[in-house]
Amino acid sequence: MFTDWTEALEAEALPLNPNPAQQLAAAARVTARSSRDKDDMALLLDVLGLPTDPDTLTALLPLLPETGDAPTMTNTPAAPALSAHESVAISMHNNGDSEQAIREATGLTETELSDLIADCVLGLPRPAAASPVIDVPVVALPVTNAVQKLLDWAAAHPAAGVRGRAARITADLSELTDRRDSEAAQREAEEKVAKARAELEKAQEELRTLKAGTRTTAAATAAAAPTPIRAGLGSGRTREELAAIRTWAREHGHQVADQGMVPKRVLEAYDDAHQAPVRKAG
Repeated sequence: MFTDWTEALEAEALPLNPNPAQQLAAAARVTARSSRDKDDMALLLDVLGLPTDPDTLTALLPLLPETGDAPTMTNTPAAPALSAHESVAISMHNNGDSEQAIREATGLTETELSDLIADCVLGLPRPAAASPVIDVPVVALPVTNAVQKLLDWAAAHPAAGVRGRAARITADLSELTDRRDSEAAQREAEEKVAKARAELEKAQEELRTLKAGTRTTAAATAAAAPTPIRAGLGSGRTREELAAIRTWAREHGHQVADQGMVPKRVLEAYDDAHQAPVRKAG
């Protein structure tokens, strides 16, 4: 046992009067142990006015925490404090009371009690936080009385999850109703358009038939009409007759053209000349 403090310090090789260099080295070692990584250590040393040369940093690297990161504060929210009813529920559960008895004593729903036990007793992880449920009033829809009563019950339920589900179901029913009405109106409009097109095509066909019948009647009437005989063309005589008349006329001193109309006097003379023997014979 040392009786002199000086001898004890010398025995431990500790300097009695540390110089500034030794003090800076000790401060650098403490800073290194409190740093998260090499960059963080260099910044801290620089702020404290301690050496930051490469040799010093290399010598201090073994003093950094093994993970390379010092414990940092997180933004994990603290667990919410339990209400009096929830505390009673946990206590009754730990005492072995049934869930029915716990719910009757605390007024918690089955879902709320299950979530409370899973969170505070069993330590089960909670699911990812869902978007906040917005309570939407249930709008009456043309559904059966049983479904409407169920929606009314769910909309007035104390559990927010049940109310949210009622709101989602109501919104889905409303969307389906709107879509059904829209598609029905579209089908009705398409049927009207198809009917109008059919009536238009029928009217056009009747018009075409009527026009075709008018043309046929006019053509038949024109074909049935007798062809008028123009006066001075030989009174319907054939070419052979006219040729014979011209020959006879020239032989008997009448002047006639080779073509065209034969004068009426020549025709009458020809007729008289050829009818006289017949009358004499009679």
